Amino acid sequence: MVLAEPLLLRRPSLSRTQLGMIGAGTIGVTALLFSVTPFQGVVDFLVVAYVLYLVAQTAASYLVEGPRSAKNRVTLTLLVTAFVLALVPLVAVLYYTFRRGLEAISPGFLTHSMSGVGPLEDAGGAYHAIIGTIEQVLIASIISIPIGLLAAIYIVEYGRGRLVYWIRFFVDVMTGLPSIVAGLFIFAFWVLALNKGFSGFSAGMALSILMLPIVVRASEEMLKLVPGELREASYALGIPRWRTILSVVLPSASAGLTTGIILAVARVTGETAPLLLTAFGFDAIRSNPFSGPQSGLPLFVFNQAGSAFAVAVARAWAGALTLITIVLLLTVLARLLTRRNRLA
Repeated sequence: MVLAEPLLLRRPSLSRTQLGMIGAGTIGVTALLFSVTPFQGVVDFLVVAYVLYLVAQTAASYLVEGPRSAKNRVTLTLLVTAFVLALVPLVAVLYYTFRRGLEAISPGFLTHSMSGVGPLEDAGGAYHAIIGTIEQVLIASIISIPIGLLAAIYIVEYGRGRLVYWIRFFVDVMTGLPSIVAGLFIFAFWVLALNKGFSGFSAGMALSILMLPIVVRASEEMLKLVPGELREASYALGIPRWRTILSVVLPSASAGLTTGIILAVARVTGETAPLLLTAFGFDAIRSNPFSGPQSGLPLFVFNQAGSAFAVAVARAWAGALTLITIVLLLTVLARLLTRRNRLA
């Protein structure tokens, strides 16, 4: 004989219409408060309306749905609020930069340098700075990506004992290193002590110091996510460890490794302080990063934004838009490569 299970009594839940009515009532109460109190301003209105809505929603949920659902709704509302608060500054910065940058950017801006351009002339561009940024970031990537990947592979696959501890310790210290300190080190060692002078190569070395710990830490975490069963299956087939790393571990973690590398590239692409002490800046086109001062987009934006003339400030916004676009294109490229690896 099978006994029927008792049906669980479900309490009613608040519908979207009811939540909308609570929101509308909250706005009405807030408007009434603002009409009879000294409160004023859009920000004050939004804050008061949000607090009243949170209280009213929690009270209604407690009475209708019960205490557990009320706690869940409060938590969900706070999480959505935190997400919106984190998203608003990002969207605002992007919107303002794109709006101001599109007003000043032109084909001539991307194909001309600032050589021979006067402070009041509405001419010139950031072509020389774009070349400098691409070369400096490329130099930093050539230096830091192989070293960072090899260090991460050693930590995860080979490292044991105190050496791994000290590698991780110094990586953590370098992660929090101020960018100006990296630039000051290259300036003192390369520019002054070795008398190599300002150059795009010295800027690339300074950027590699900032890029290296990000590559190591991101690559280490991605390699740890590769299941150990894949390694054991490869070892069971008699494949040596180095071949297992190249053929099994790295392809399995390629998506995460690519994302970490792109994050590191984006991190150093917008750095200005190291360039001030190493590349120094140059208004003309200099495609050789090993000879003489060289400009970069962050340095170009910094110099133009510090000018007292409106035409220079407009060029600064156009340079900022160009810099954001380059980082965005790198991110999209990384996603496309990652998707291709997954499909393969």
